[in-house]
Amino acid sequence: MKIRAGQDGEFAALQEIERAAGQCFRDVGMAAIADDEPPGDRMLRGYARAGGLWVVDDEEDAGDRTGPVAYALTEPVDGCLHIEQISVHPSRSRRGIGRRLLDHLDRRAAADGLPALTLTTFADVPWNGPYYRRLGFRELPEETLPPGLRRIRRSEQEHGLDRWPRVCMRRETGGRAPSRQRREREGGAGQERARLLPAE
Repeated sequence: MKIRAGQDGEFAALQEIERAAGQCFRDVGMAAIADDEPPGDRMLRGYARAGGLWVVDDEEDAGDRTGPVAYALTEPVDGCLHIEQISVHPSRSRRGIGRRLLDHLDRRAAADGLPALTLTTFADVPWNGPYYRRLGFRELPEETLPPGLRRIRRSEQEHGLDRWPRVCMRRETGGRAPSRQRREREGGAGQERARLLPAE
């Protein structure tokens, strides 16, 4: 598996990942999320040019896919590295790709002197809030949010995402995700899903 900076020319592939990954929300009664359009070319280009677009190539098992199998959008918010979006193609779910991408972002943030990763996510969807909790993120009370995260939450509310409970979460840099063996010891490893949707 190779994690690298995203480039112009592969935005259509990333949008296809997003559409495919979103379909699992239909199974939990969230068709509006499944139907939401992926980030457009202009947004992806902006993240790429700012150094905040990361993609994963699965070099070990290309199967019926070539090129990226996962991606993340990041930006600095409140002095931390905020994960605006992270998605894994369902054909590559349950292989630890999401966890390894988060660990890569953690290392990048630490190298830049940023103290933590932050994100917003659906609180109760199994492959959102519970997944991130298993990977070392903790929930931030709404009343304690710094200005940047408060702006993000207001935008989410304006877009109707609070039809389902949402939370902000934070993980200190250097707090890498537990290993598969540790997750299995602590239970719940069988629930891990690689489709992640911090902020749609």
